[in-house]
Amino acid sequence: MKLATFKANGRTSYGAVTDGGIIDLGRKLAKYPTLLDLLRAQAIAEARAAAKGTADYQVKDVEMLPPILAPDKNICVGINYPDRSAEYKDGREAPKYPNLFCRFPTSLVGTEQPIVRPKVSDKFDYEGEIVLVIGKEGRHVPRESALSMIGGFTLGNEGSVRDWLRHGTLECHPGQEFRQVRQRRPLDGARPTSSIPAKPLRVMTRVNGELRQDDTTDRLTWGFAWLINYISTLRDAASPAI
Repeated sequence: MKLATFKANGRTSYGAVTDGGIIDLGRKLAKYPTLLDLLRAQAIAEARAAAKGTADYQVKDVEMLPPILAPDKNICVGINYPDRSAEYKDGREAPKYPNLFCRFPTSLVGTEQPIVRPKVSDKFDYEGEIVLVIGKEGRHVPRESALSMIGGFTLGNEGSVRDWLRHGTLECHPGQEFRQVRQRRPLDGARPTSSIPAKPLRVMTRVNGELRQDDTTDRLTWGFAWLINYISTLRDAASPAI
């Protein structure tokens, strides 16, 4: 099931994206005001049952918003494909642990919304990303049960200001603060755990039709379960995007 947050006729809601359009679940399931409330209540089964009948809206007639409008935190993982380290050509050893950074919720925009290029730099770059939406709270989550924390998957096009990433010696926040992520598709609901894709996910990014990224998640340096376990030892794992 594909879930999305949208705005129609001045009203913000969320719904199930079907072949016929969008079924307004925010209206049908009023006890869950937002998609985040639905995920936290682990009510995907209720949403699936309600996602039947005639669509309330056509996708072309609504403004798509980021699936989660007010996440508690957005935790990002940098340089998680083995080839990315080689791109920097600085001779450093492969890292033992992932590079984590946070981003502000206000830096997220919806599908087809513009990403603003900061005027301080002309090195504004693309990045195709898989985004995990964590559907429930947890701390010190065991690796063997980590995938059960995932509420859904989406895709993002994340822009980076390359020449601001290394202004400081040990941090990259200035370059990340300029970042914006455009959500490129509805959230694929992934609960229960058995509905999490068994095959590796493929990430492809094209710039003006030219293929720039093409990789699969089985090549990640740190896989989803490893990351959820690791990050949840640092802080509560509620609703980050990874």
